[in-house]
Amino acid sequence: MTTLEATPAVRPYQQYVYAYPHKTAYRPLPRERAALGDLWAGEPKDALSLYFHIPFCEVRCGFCNLFTRIGAPDGLTKAYLDALERQASAVREALGDGARFANAAFGGGTPTFLEAAELERLCDLAEDGLGTDLRSVPLSVEASPATATADRLTVLAERGATRLSLGVQSFVDTEARTAVRPQRRSDVEAALTRIREAGFPVLNIDLIYGIDGQTEDSWRRSLDAALAWRPEELYLYPLYVRPLTGLDRRSGGTTSDTEWDERRLRLYRHGRDHLIARGYEQVSMRMFRRADAPATGGEDYSCQSDGMIGLGCGARSYTSTLHYSFDYAVDMHRIRGIIDDYTARTVEDFRHADFGWHMDADEARRRHLLQSLLQAEGMPVAEYRTRFGTDPHDDFAPDLARFAARGWLDDSTGPDLLRLTPEGLAHSDALGPELFSASVRQRMAEYETK
Repeated sequence: MTTLEATPAVRPYQQYVYAYPHKTAYRPLPRERAALGDLWAGEPKDALSLYFHIPFCEVRCGFCNLFTRIGAPDGLTKAYLDALERQASAVREALGDGARFANAAFGGGTPTFLEAAELERLCDLAEDGLGTDLRSVPLSVEASPATATADRLTVLAERGATRLSLGVQSFVDTEARTAVRPQRRSDVEAALTRIREAGFPVLNIDLIYGIDGQTEDSWRRSLDAALAWRPEELYLYPLYVRPLTGLDRRSGGTTSDTEWDERRLRLYRHGRDHLIARGYEQVSMRMFRRADAPATGGEDYSCQSDGMIGLGCGARSYTSTLHYSFDYAVDMHRIRGIIDDYTARTVEDFRHADFGWHMDADEARRRHLLQSLLQAEGMPVAEYRTRFGTDPHDDFAPDLARFAARGWLDDSTGPDLLRLTPEGLAHSDALGPELFSASVRQRMAEYETK
């Protein structure tokens, strides 16, 4: 083990950058400046991404800070779907004719919290409400073991779902309980049987490392239990303890220390090497894909440059100049209030954006670099030059020099490709936040956790 591996120069686990900027940088938008029709006028709409957010779960895991509530009183899921229908009407009006979706996803929360008939209605909203042919584009759906019932899976398979992502986190029952995820391995295995029988082209299994008491041996046992199902994809997530979550209340927020960082890095490297040795290719720090997994299409969508339409109170949308969403919270009482507000909205209420962040040229460059560099394949410099008319080596010279000095940039690729080394990928959750602009950092620092 090298000195760099044993003693990281920076904290490796700072923030998971799955979108830039984070919602905590969003602020209320003036209503008169946020009409959806104006925001989407003139935007490219030939390869959009569609996302439906379902903010319900049967339980809330101890590590979860997603926008979701536990359960739904009688009538709430119907009221939520009614609101989704009104929002879809407003969005389709704003997009106008000619909008095309290149991929779709149902996330949450847990979309399969909805019953089979409600999932049918959700698919109808995507197809009839927004003109999406779900059978002709990649459709990814998230599920939990308890809600992956045969009738729900049948609906999704018949409506064109190409990828089913199952949140398992650990096949070791004691670790699942420690992460405040009450489940039994037997129930997980039964759900996986049903998923395989439903015939989805791609099965993804989510696992977490860094759980209190987890060892390399128990981590390997979880990995091998997942590999027994030959999933086309595996996501390996580091455990974070975030404010207002169950684990934060248990620990008092004191678990983020140097020893925990080193343990998570050790488990990450073990998991990475274990999967690569068994025929999986690393796509990013978190994502691993079986080398012979089938392609599911959607290659014409580029997350760096193409727009996104998000429906539901926890979803976000992207135009080239504005990222927008509804209000964001982690506290259960606040979440319930936001959902109640969402379900009470009229079509007119949905014709404008509420919260957002204006993307200027500098922020667009940062986002492009972030979303490209954090992928194992790296970023072709020519694509960046074509889009922005500048060179990333000039735009981000101090940052790239710092990353190179730490051994995070692959110096064998030449000037035409920016790509991370294996150690750089391992530190994605440190590298990403270092590319945040000063304005985004300030907004995030000023955000009141709620």
